[in-house]
This record gives sequence, structure tokens and C-alpha cells, in this order.
Amino acid sequence: MSEPKHTRIWRHSLLRHIALRLLWAIPTLIFISLITFATGELAPRDAATLRAGEKATKETIELIRKEMGLDRPFFVRYGEFMFGAARLDFGQSLFQPRTVNEILFQGLGYTAMLAGLAILLASIIGVFFGGLAAVWHDRWIDRLAVGFSTLGICIPSFVLAPILVYIFAVRLSVLPVMWSPNAAWDPLPYLVLPVFILSLRPAAIVTRLTRASMIDTLSQDFIRTAYAKGVPFWRVIFLHGFRNSLVPVVTAIGTSTGFLLTGSFILETFFGIPGLGLASIKAIQQSDYPVIQATVILFAVTFIVINLIVDLLLPLLDPRIRVGGAQ
Repeated sequence: MSEPKHTRIWRHSLLRHIALRLLWAIPTLIFISLITFATGELAPRDAATLRAGEKATKETIELIRKEMGLDRPFFVRYGEFMFGAARLDFGQSLFQPRTVNEILFQGLGYTAMLAGLAILLASIIGVFFGGLAAVWHDRWIDRLAVGFSTLGICIPSFVLAPILVYIFAVRLSVLPVMWSPNAAWDPLPYLVLPVFILSLRPAAIVTRLTRASMIDTLSQDFIRTAYAKGVPFWRVIFLHGFRNSLVPVVTAIGTSTGFLLTGSFILETFFGIPGLGLASIKAIQQSDYPVIQATVILFAVTFIVINLIVDLLLPLLDPRIRVGGAQ
């Protein structure tokens, strides 16, 4: 049996959308890499100056700059970097006896684990509290959820981190203060505070969006019709209210993942977690441009892929988007 015409049209539209997004990703990545490369070029001190030290002569700095290949024209070095990046070869670190790929591979697992656990926790907290606040609108639980989301958005992570470390690590001694070399065998106790702090802001945003979206959905005519037909309360909430409120929530979760990747820079540095954030901060302090550029490209690709996945999920959650795409 052949599939319906509108399904074929929607599938063709979806494939065309994916192809266009991937094509647009190419100039986006080129622009981001060019800006990153130019920013390093305009920095007051380059890697050769830092490696030579404060008391080095101009001749010594020029000699080191030549050894590091920094004396060649800007576009020659940029072209070599992009050619290598296209082959997933980001070259050698300027300050470490390792390739950039080895540095990225070592840190990627910790950053992915930190960001993944944080977005999972933020989604659970945000959807749960946002849903409760919408169902019992203008009750005490609604006011509690609004207060929690306000605090989550207002308190920055670099303020909350030392407060929670003082309470749970120093005073109560129930959690470790910093990352330890032995933490790789049992990382969960060392990730409790970083994951909770990192998840707080996206949890607050998801709570607000879930609450607003469900309040709007639960006030629609089809919800009143479901009640009038005798559909059970929780069935109306989950199958009709919650499901039709998911589109803005999923979009917020997707965009928050990008925030978590960049937000991990502060917390990885504070807790000493050897992820990409800590590696990037060290690279910025040393002007280790290959590591900086590779990290920026990696985060940009991750952000583009996550947004593409969110765009693909939305038509599955809301049939109206499929119909709109097919038309």
C-alpha cells in the first residue's frame, strides 16, 4: 500500500530542510572560525611572546615566532587550519607535547557528562515544577515554582558555587570540594554540585516555559470538551495538555544545551574538572590558538547539530508543524 501524498510531501520537505540547514552550517562555521582566528591575531601578546618570557629580547621572540610558524601570513595559517579541520586534524598544541585532537578527546567526555547530566536534571525539574504550577495555577505551588524560577535565573553560577561548596563540602563534609585524580573511577560524588549549579538556570527557564505553555493549553476549548466528555483528569493533563505544550519546552531545552556547554567553562575551572572548559581557559591564558580554535569549532558544530535535532523533533511532537511543512 502506497503512503499518503501529504506524507510524501512532508518527507520531501523535511529532507530539503535538513540539506539546507547543513549547507548553511558551512558558511556559519567559516565565519566563526575566521572571527576566532582574527581575534587571536589582534591580541596584544602572541604565543611566541608568552613562551619567550618577559625578559626575552626581540630577536629571541622573532626566532621562537618563526619556529612556531607564526611569522607566516594570516590567510596562509588560516587556510592550513581550515584544511586540517576539514580532515578533523587540528594540528599540534603550541604549549603541550600533544595533538589538539588528544586534548579534545580527553576533555570531551567530562564536558559531555557534565552538560548531559545537567540538561537531564534541568528538564526533569523544569517540566515537573512547570506542570504542577500550571495545573494548580495561582495556588501555593504555583508561587513556589515562580519563586524558584526567578532565583534560578537571577543567581549566577560563580556566586552560587562557593556558597554551596562552603555548606556541603566545608561545613557538612558530605561532598568533595574539588575534582581529584582518583575521581575518574567514581565521578558521581564530584559531579553533584557542578551538575546542580549548571542545571539551575536552564531548569528555571524550562519551568517558566512549561508553566506558561500549559496554562495556555489548558484554557483551550478542546480541553473543556475533553472534561465534558468525562475524560479522567490526569488523562486530560498528560495526553491533551502536556503533549500540546511540549513544542516551546523542547525548543528551550535544545537552546539551553548550548548554554550548558559554554557555562561549563566557569564550573570546570572552579571545581578543577579536566573538561573542555578548563582546557579552553588554559589555552586562552597561554594563547594556545590551535586549542582555542578547535574548541570553538567543536562547540559551534555541537550547537548546530543540537538545533537541527530539535527542529526535526518538533514536527513529531506537533502534527500542525508537519501539515504546515507539507503545505
